[in-house]
Amino acid sequence: MSFELPELDRRETQKAVEEALEKYRLFKYLIFEEREASITASAEIRYHGPTNQTGDQTGSIAIYNAEQQAYRKGFCERLERAVSRLPKLERFLIEERYMQEESDYLTDYNVYCFKFQPSISEGTYTKIRWKAFYKLALNLNIAVINRRGE
Repeated sequence: MSFELPELDRRETQKAVEEALEKYRLFKYLIFEEREASITASAEIRYHGPTNQTGDQTGSIAIYNAEQQAYRKGFCERLERAVSRLPKLERFLIEERYMQEESDYLTDYNVYCFKFQPSISEGTYTKIRWKAFYKLALNLNIAVINRRGE
């Protein structure tokens, strides 16, 4: 019995994983602004329309607020679970480079020279990062499969 792992498009898969990690940082570190119902009268002209349609502004806003918070929490937990399943070096790299609040200001150079103790080479860093991205992409179902051979 043989099982082949799919060949992924490196550039597109890396882009997808980095976007997911950026979305994680936004959800994790920015406060969710809840929508509120408008209670002031509107000055716009409203022409008579169908009278059998009702709208529940407060209800739809409450549903949006609850669903959005649940979605954000679920997304963050799913990504954290996927990262926690990675091997030690890969997990350390992803957490230090992509999951910190100040990750936007860190460079790869900073991580492989100063965060890793002892420091590692750029080539080793690139290999570890690609293995981590490959596993995360498959785990999060955001992998971009290379279709050139077909």
